[in-house]
Amino acid sequence: MLRQVVALISRPATIEDVGIVRCSSATTTPKVQPECISSPSPGPVVYPTTLRTTATVSLKLASAILAIGLTSISAPLLAAKSGSDLTAQEQADLTFVREEEKLARDSYLVFFDKWGTAVFSNIAGSEQSHMDAILGLLRRYDLPDPAAGNQIGQFTDPSLRILYANLSTLGMESEMAALRVGGIIEETDIRDLQTSIANTTHPDIAKVYENLYCGSRNHLRAFARSVGDLTGRTYTAVVLTQTEVDTIIGSPTEQCGK
Repeated sequence: MLRQVVALISRPATIEDVGIVRCSSATTTPKVQPECISSPSPGPVVYPTTLRTTATVSLKLASAILAIGLTSISAPLLAAKSGSDLTAQEQADLTFVREEEKLARDSYLVFFDKWGTAVFSNIAGSEQSHMDAILGLLRRYDLPDPAAGNQIGQFTDPSLRILYANLSTLGMESEMAALRVGGIIEETDIRDLQTSIANTTHPDIAKVYENLYCGSRNHLRAFARSVGDLTGRTYTAVVLTQTEVDTIIGSPTEQCGK
């Protein structure tokens, strides 16, 4: 059975849904309410919360950018194989994760350009290495690259195209909103990669997914830390359970691919 594309929540979501409130008319100094935004509502914004038990939700982006202190993740250099060696589900997962990683990268590049927050440029570089790792697998199994020729914000999958537009709009509201969007992306990636790992019987594919999974946990830690530094508050889960998030952010940064 082929993998379903992104499932979006049925109701429109707004900035308040990711834990950010709008400033009251009495608010005069942004620093007083670091999690509030004073700009007009941009209208409905849709974001993913499904845990992929009944439908697929995935994210992530890519773009060439310096990755300082980040471990490069690459696909094992093994003999080429045919896509026929994979199940339809495995092929669909690889294709989707390639653009999923691109969604993450593209979002973080745009947010860094807007807010200049270092965490976005650092993680965008890591997302690029994730994209490259999946591309290596696509080439090894002779599968087409869905991201070929696509610029920032361009996606072959129409669902990811819509999702990127909504998330990037949300992240342009404020630095805090962008950090929360980053957390949502990483939480969703974690849930998605858990499913992709379970879907494959190929060790080379599983190894790359495990490395990406490790990277997403580190990214979530970084975003949660940034949210805490900005607000003094504990990061609140959106896609994963709070227990899952607390377990991740309460543990040390991992050395992925080691």
